[in-house]
Amino acid sequence: MQNQKMITILGPTASGKTAVAAALALRTGGEIISADSRQVYRRMDIGTGKDLADYTIGDVKIPYHLIDIAEPGTKYNLFQYQQDFHEAYDEIRSRDKLPILCGGTGLYIEAVLGGYSLSPVPQNQALRDSLEGKSLEELTRMLVELKRQNGSNMHNRTDVDTAQRAIRAIEIETYNLEHPTPERQMPPVESLIIGINIDRELRREKITRRLKARLDEGMCDEIQGLIDGGVNPEDLIYYGLEYKFITEYVIGRTSYDEMFRQLEIAIHQFAKRQMTWFRGMERRGYTIHWIDAAKSMDEKVDAIEALMNQMQ
Repeated sequence: MQNQKMITILGPTASGKTAVAAALALRTGGEIISADSRQVYRRMDIGTGKDLADYTIGDVKIPYHLIDIAEPGTKYNLFQYQQDFHEAYDEIRSRDKLPILCGGTGLYIEAVLGGYSLSPVPQNQALRDSLEGKSLEELTRMLVELKRQNGSNMHNRTDVDTAQRAIRAIEIETYNLEHPTPERQMPPVESLIIGINIDRELRREKITRRLKARLDEGMCDEIQGLIDGGVNPEDLIYYGLEYKFITEYVIGRTSYDEMFRQLEIAIHQFAKRQMTWFRGMERRGYTIHWIDAAKSMDEKVDAIEALMNQMQ
């Protein structure tokens, strides 16, 4: 059995964290558990940035988990993620392999590392009806107040970039206010946490370059195909970022240029919020060992292995 229980590799979008996780898995014989709230969906490949090619190095296919496990249009959530994470984690450990948790969804990462106990929150149609028509700004103010009442910091602000997501967040906070969550029951998971730190200007440049490349690769066609396959456009808009702005373009609500401009801004803001979450984790007591994204891949993996050896 590996002495190290788990390695966590986190970072903002476009930091190159998946390639680092795959290179580390190649060296250690480890397996990757994705911590991305949208890569769970099948057939949503380009827009979620699965970069599945990163999981093949030479002739070696790196095993990965919790990607392509849910149907587009469904609402996968944190409660389901915790259950699926522990199933994958226990299975990997049972085979004496090293689990490598990798992703940018800070809420998912912190929930499994901290062992938060959650319950499935049912839909509250009356509440939803009462919130219909409110602006995102109004909904966000309501959410902030509910979080204050709950003493809650466990809802990711990156998940409320649409009114639909904000309403779901309010639904969760309202439920938790009326049904206090029991004592934590999920075991916390011991992990060495690595952060991939990318210079802000380089990150902005990579985000813009990657957005152009993904549009060239057929991201609009991917979303049109999902709609043609029966997925409700409003369900795609719920997923935010690429799916929100490109769906609005595909169904004729915005022009291509307006879609690109708004989406580029939204992704930059998303990356900034991801970093804010990770800095918040540090304030909440998590030690993150930051590694410069500009280093060579060998240097990055060497640095992680050195930290692993220090922790043993």
